[in-house]
Amino acid sequence: LCSFLGLLYQEYRDKSTREEIETRRLQDSQTDPEETSPSEETPSEAEPTSTIENKAPPQINLLRNSNSRFNLWQDLPEVQNSGVLSILQPDEIKLQEAMFELVTSEASYYKSLNLLVSHFMENERLKKILHQSEAHILFSNVLDVMAVSERFLLDLEQRVEENIVISDVCDIVYQHTVNHFSVYITYVSNQTYQERAYKQLLQDKPAFREVISQLELDPKCKGLSFSSFLILPFQRITRLKLLVQNILKKVEEKSDRESTALDAHKELETVVKACNEGVRKMSRTEQMISIQKKLEFKIKSVPIISHSRWLLKQGELQQMNGPKTSRTLRTKKLFREIYLFLFNDLLVICRQIPGDKYQVFDSAPRGLLRVEELEDQGQSLANVFILRLLENADDREASYMLKASSQSEMKRWMISLAPNRRTKFVSFTSRLVDCPQIQCVHPYVAQQPDELSLELADVLNILDKTDDGWIFGERLHDQERGWFPSSMGEEILNPKIRAQNLKECFRVHKSDDSQRRKLGSRNRQ
Repeated sequence: LCSFLGLLYQEYRDKSTREEIETRRLQDSQTDPEETSPSEETPSEAEPTSTIENKAPPQINLLRNSNSRFNLWQDLPEVQNSGVLSILQPDEIKLQEAMFELVTSEASYYKSLNLLVSHFMENERLKKILHQSEAHILFSNVLDVMAVSERFLLDLEQRVEENIVISDVCDIVYQHTVNHFSVYITYVSNQTYQERAYKQLLQDKPAFREVISQLELDPKCKGLSFSSFLILPFQRITRLKLLVQNILKKVEEKSDRESTALDAHKELETVVKACNEGVRKMSRTEQMISIQKKLEFKIKSVPIISHSRWLLKQGELQQMNGPKTSRTLRTKKLFREIYLFLFNDLLVICRQIPGDKYQVFDSAPRGLLRVEELEDQGQSLANVFILRLLENADDREASYMLKASSQSEMKRWMISLAPNRRTKFVSFTSRLVDCPQIQCVHPYVAQQPDELSLELADVLNILDKTDDGWIFGERLHDQERGWFPSSMGEEILNPKIRAQNLKECFRVHKSDDSQRRKLGSRNRQ
């Protein structure tokens, strides 16, 4: 497969997600019920974008020159000459494409990993510049990751060679995820150290900077940066889960292949969660130590550092002074600045004092917080909400009237402070028939803890939105929630496509649901 596959994984992935976006746009623009039948699927990485016709096996010419092409299963000469395309049902052809795509994308990924090792890691000039410990932090266990990818790819290729009609690939995914994919957790958990070491080396060692720049200019790299190679394993393990989801959407319900796909998906989800947790743990611990050093307690001291605590949101708000009767006075003296640190289980209310320090004057467990929006009472009270502490540091109930700098900032604080408060639109987990949806057309990197990083082609339910351009969304494939700028996405307007996205989502996560039900009944007993 590597021989006919000219694309590096970064190119493969970018091209495929853009095709996915274009196909969804095409589906979304259809208004004829017959043209947008609910059986229509989101395209896979290698699936055509030029048609959503369901009647005949789709054909498309994708970048035919040998240096940059990836093939469709139905384009393979063996498949074309066998006559199976005239026998198989269109749905089975789509399933074959989804399985073949998982294989070809692994071949592309292995090719990129190989380049990271042979072109960068084993470069003699680079070896002389880097101390052994620096090289270890920078490249981590990439050799283990590459060995795992090679073994995985060999098994996948063997399966493809057994029969031109692929029987299954998810059983192989399952076996490798359970037995070998823990190497990804090690690699990804090292990401924070890796990024820091890379920045430090660029800054401190001009020779390193020079060699990396020269290596990046080599035509082999196709204009891609060294850092885009370093991040490959994390991108791949996440993408692999989505590729299995894509297969799962196309297999027959209640079939053996569905059962295998569900098992593979569940194991991959465990690995992806462990990867995410590994990255978060490292940065969270450092952040908590940093915050603890800045706090001075005016009240009884609360220990801040705990292995199960992390920061959700921090920032400045204006607190209204005086009794409620003075609300009508339109003077800025009504407000004074306060600073909030909100953790997953605790709120700390402070005033900023000289020397980048914060004096804590109140606190409360997060579970004992309530918020309510103030009805619009003119400009001076715009973006004002009431925060109630049912039990504060003095074991009493306390209320704070707080003003945010914008509508989005107010909503973001309210949702973070009281997460169970109802949002404008209900979450998909409530099994709502329809809910606004958006697909990501520009990647976004979260800037704050309450924001959500987005990848191209992510589909999200819109739970809330603000007039100043922010959306609170829930991503369908992993139920992660957070805020992001509305300019990052395009709303999906066709209700049939929204319904199809939800239906697929329920199907992918039905094993999780049955697991939850079992746990629920066990807890009740």
